[in-house]
Amino acid sequence: MPKLGNQTWRFESEPRVVTTGTIAGRIESEGPLGSWFDVKLDKNGMQSHSWEHDEQSLFNQSANLALQKSGISPKQVDLLIGGDLNAQLSGFYFGLRDLPTPSLGIYSACSSSTEALALAGLALDSGMAHYVLAGTSSHNSTAERQFRSPTEYGVQRPSTAQRTVTGAGMALLGKTGSNIALTTATIGRVVDYGVTNPWEFGAAMAPAAADTLTAHLQDTGHSLEDYDCIATGDLGHIGHKILRDLLSEQGLDPGGRLTDCGILIYRPDQPEVFSGGSGAACSTLVTFAYLLHQLQSGRWRRLLVAATGALLSTVAAQQGETIPSICHAVTFERKDASA
Repeated sequence: MPKLGNQTWRFESEPRVVTTGTIAGRIESEGPLGSWFDVKLDKNGMQSHSWEHDEQSLFNQSANLALQKSGISPKQVDLLIGGDLNAQLSGFYFGLRDLPTPSLGIYSACSSSTEALALAGLALDSGMAHYVLAGTSSHNSTAERQFRSPTEYGVQRPSTAQRTVTGAGMALLGKTGSNIALTTATIGRVVDYGVTNPWEFGAAMAPAAADTLTAHLQDTGHSLEDYDCIATGDLGHIGHKILRDLLSEQGLDPGGRLTDCGILIYRPDQPEVFSGGSGAACSTLVTFAYLLHQLQSGRWRRLLVAATGALLSTVAAQQGETIPSICHAVTFERKDASA
């Protein structure tokens, strides 16, 4: 596996996305992408005895969906890679503890989805695995309890706020099995522009997205025009505008090919979505359910997904720390013949 430039890995074996499994909350299912999700929850209330247990169930269901579609048994999977926003990654570890598979829990906030995919590509390309399950989960109520204000407080949010997505998605990747290949991964750097307001994630994360996108283009020698779509993680409407400004300062104009998963997942007129979606499952749901389908259908040939994460914690926020961010990017390409 050669390294391109300073931050990018190229997967020579071109690992394939065999299947995906997605499950979305009620609000997400009522959004513009609702018809693309495998499972759509029809109520927003607690499904079991706790919000955390609900999220664990989402992770479990999405993994089993991906396996069922593929016909691959859990024992054939060499590695599980995933993360969530809960302390000690309880969504991932508790939700998938029944699977008899070596597991790597990861955390880079809402960029965990592309970090998981990058590591899956590394494991497959190096020959250390034949099949890898990779994905993330998030839940609006577990995130509110841990990071912001419990729903019962009735706190009013500003327009810069974003709604944490409820859902989970897992992708089964293998050496063969489809015409959708994972070809590169650009590993992001921690970027800190001094944002301290936890209601302004988009502003905190946009510089990280700009940093990784420019590094990816420099490392690969590609231009923005080489991609049919460039989808960032959950910058939302405000962060998306900031990213365009930052790219423009470098002479880059992505035009209509640049979009954002936090914008795509909700309609602007849905209640309490504010600047758009966020959460570890946001980019996962949009990518696995919708964006990859555009490749499979032949509409696109090359897709770059650059998920972004705000690396704050409750303790750091209470201590007045700034919000550093990170962005990891992966490239998917449609190949003419399925391997």
